[in-house]
Amino acid sequence: MAVNPPNLECRMYEAKYPEVDMAVMIQVKNIADMGAYVSLLEYNNIEGMILFSELSRRRIRSVSSLIKVGRQEPVMVLRVDKEKGYIDLSKRRVSEEDIQACEERYNKSKLVHSIMRHVAETMQLDLEDLYIHVGWPLYRKYGHAFEAFKVIVTDPDSVLNSLTREVREIGPDGQEVTRVVPAMTEQVKDALVRNIRRRMTPQPLKIRADIEMKCFQYDGVLHIKEAMRKAEAAGNNDCPVKIKLVAPPLYVLTTQTLDKEQGIHVLNAAIKACTEAIDLHKGKLTVKEAPRAVSERDDKLLAEHMAKLRADNEEVSGDEETEEEEDTGMGEIDLDNAGVTE
Repeated sequence: MAVNPPNLECRMYEAKYPEVDMAVMIQVKNIADMGAYVSLLEYNNIEGMILFSELSRRRIRSVSSLIKVGRQEPVMVLRVDKEKGYIDLSKRRVSEEDIQACEERYNKSKLVHSIMRHVAETMQLDLEDLYIHVGWPLYRKYGHAFEAFKVIVTDPDSVLNSLTREVREIGPDGQEVTRVVPAMTEQVKDALVRNIRRRMTPQPLKIRADIEMKCFQYDGVLHIKEAMRKAEAAGNNDCPVKIKLVAPPLYVLTTQTLDKEQGIHVLNAAIKACTEAIDLHKGKLTVKEAPRAVSERDDKLLAEHMAKLRADNEEVSGDEETEEEEDTGMGEIDLDNAGVTE
């Protein structure tokens, strides 16, 4: 006799539908006459729609440039009709802050969901039942199950032993009684902890600072390179410092670390060492953005900015002075007063 496989489909959160004015992660499924049909990835792929009027604040010249089938991105929830199952969404109303918060939440939720689904599949459990008794209680207690999972890596009992469920059974007298038991068996608990520890290894943070550095003295390029070496020497094995030219005179300093405060301290020390080195040669260093933790999105924006600057420089390929300026990293140089400090 065939055994039905367990249900492995379930939304990530306890609420069946998102709240109005909430940013959610979607994937575009189809583009129709009135708008785009999308799946809400955090809500078991229930369908939503983005009208073309909600794609952009500007006049739409090409729909394909704004939205493409298969793309995943955050959008804002405008209306939710729970009875009919209609969800209206907007791309143009979601802010940069909403996008960043949504991406961070979704990445955490996706990891939690992957672990939960794998445990349900390997242990032949109903995924929704596992969420009801384990996942969603952790969301309620810790704000996000991801935060609970981080604690489980080192101290699983403090988190999981408090989870219980009620079961009904027939007592000795033939009456139905309710009994409180652990939320999961020891086998399921061991499988969950094992998967969490395998997937939740600490990820280093990237810390970044933006500076401007100029030196108009003779051999200014060499002085800037020496200052860069001083900055990198301020790093250590736990927090190695790298400095990279964006476009003259803008540079970025970066480090990766498991300790945010340590990373910021090391970059501040690197900036100080760099400043002292360039000051010796009457140069100037200005901090444009102080050391701070950055996301993958910030790295992507920086890479796009650098690519645009490279493209702009290629467009003026006949200008030898501009090319030399890019190579030296000395900023804007007044050739008639090259020996004068700024």
